Amino acid sequence: MHSKTLQAVLIVSVLFVFNLSMFAQAPQNRVAVSDDDATVTDQDIEMLREDLRAQRKQITAQNMTLTADEATKFWPIFDQYRQEAKRLNDDRWALIKDYAANYKSMTDAQAQDYIARSNAFDQQLLELRMKYVPLFERVISPRKAALWYQIDRRIDLLINVQLSGRIPMVDASR
Repeated sequence: MHSKTLQAVLIVSVLFVFNLSMFAQAPQNRVAVSDDDATVTDQDIEMLREDLRAQRKQITAQNMTLTADEATKFWPIFDQYRQEAKRLNDDRWALIKDYAANYKSMTDAQAQDYIARSNAFDQQLLELRMKYVPLFERVISPRKAALWYQIDRRIDLLINVQLSGRIPMVDASR
């Protein structure tokens, strides 16, 4: 189990880094997302998000040992959960784009808004995940639901680590 998870994390990490590096090559409708002025288009972000969604489902499938009966009940709930998470992530990507456009000249009001919106996203994602735990526990065991929770959370942590290494810090020197 642990080697599967590690392998899956490495796959997502490599794909994520590869996708971020390709951003530097696309020419139109760009938003800077790092100190080296690499930029990202809306199309780049959507392609990355589609790749991440496909990888998330694949990683979950590789690490969940579901019976045929469990699988027929689990995957529709998983897909419903990911649709709700996608809507939340729309707000997350909008926040990232807004931050990228303003981090060099951020006002105090923008900084406060950024903090509030960032925390709101984190809270909403946690609430969404917790909303689905009992739904999963109706069709799989609590231990398997905990495994799903861990996989989903670890993928998000990995994405956050990758993003944090790519998105510059606020210029607070002014």
